[in-house]
Amino acid sequence: MLLQRFTRQGRTALLVLAIFLAAGCAGGGSTKAPRTAADDAESVGGEALTPEIPPQVQTLYEQAAASMAAGDFVDAELRFKEFLLQYPQYPGAHVNLAIIHGNNENNAAARADLDAALALNPNHPAALNQMGMLLRRNGNFLEAEAAYLKAVTVSPDYALAHYNLGVLNELYLQRLDVALRHFETYKTLVGDDKQVDKWIADLRRRVAASQRTANVAD
Repeated sequence: MLLQRFTRQGRTALLVLAIFLAAGCAGGGSTKAPRTAADDAESVGGEALTPEIPPQVQTLYEQAAASMAAGDFVDAELRFKEFLLQYPQYPGAHVNLAIIHGNNENNAAARADLDAALALNPNHPAALNQMGMLLRRNGNFLEAEAAYLKAVTVSPDYALAHYNLGVLNELYLQRLDVALRHFETYKTLVGDDKQVDKWIADLRRRVAASQRTANVAD
C-alpha cells in the first residue's frame, strides 16, 4: 500500500484537473477535489472574476482553464499570459501558470509564478497548496507543511490541501496520527473515496499498534 502511494507521487504526467469556472469561486476552496493524482494537479478557475471585468476577458480566462483541462498546456499558457497582460491583479492565473510550469518540470518558473500569486494575495489557498507541492518535490518537507497548513487555515474546507498533508505526514514526516487526521478530514469533505478509505483503515491499524507498543514500553 505504501509503494502504491509512493508511485502516485511520481505520476506528474497523469494529471486530473479540478476546474472551478464559476465566477466568485475561491480558487481551490471547493470540496470537488480530484480523487486520482490529487497530489499532482488542480486548476484554479474564476476566483473573484468580478462583473467589472468585460465578459470577453472572463471568457479568455475560462478558455485558458478549458485548454488546461484538455491537456493543451501550450495554448493554456498563452491564454493565461494574455489574461495577465490585461488584468495582472488576479493570482489564479499565476497559479495555473505555475501548474503548467511544474508539469514541464520547470521549477524555477513555477516558483516565480507562485511568488507572484502570493504577492497579490498571501492567503490564496491554491497558491499556498501549489507552493507546498513544489517545496515537497524539492525535499523541503517542513516548509511544505507550513504552506499546506496555511492553506487549510485560511480555507478549512480545502480538501486537496488536507489530502496533501496526509501524504506528507505519512510518507515523508512519519507522523501517522497527523496523517490519519488529515485523510479523515479529506474524506469528510469529498465523500466516498474507496482508495482513501483503505488508507484510513491501514493508518488506524498502524496508529493503534504504535500506541499499544508505547503502552508496553511505559
